[in-house]
Amino acid sequence: MKKVTVFTKNNCIQCKMTKRFLKENNVEFNERNISEDDNAIDYLKGQGFQAVPVVEATGFDTIAGFRPDMLKKLAV
Repeated sequence: MKKVTVFTKNNCIQCKMTKRFLKENNVEFNERNISEDDNAIDYLKGQGFQAVPVVEATGFDTIAGFRPDMLKKLAV
């Protein structure tokens, strides 16, 4: 089973849209909010990301931003 992690921050419209899309497509995920988790910020910076949302899933390319075309692949 794939493990999905969504990196978000407070008051982020794209983050809310990403989480809603995943929920509507029955994709279970863990959320890491960078507004509340300094380790998550450091992790994302270390991976080269400067903005959220970022979606990581086992066996899939990392998705940056709200990308329904890419998120659909997680719902299969």
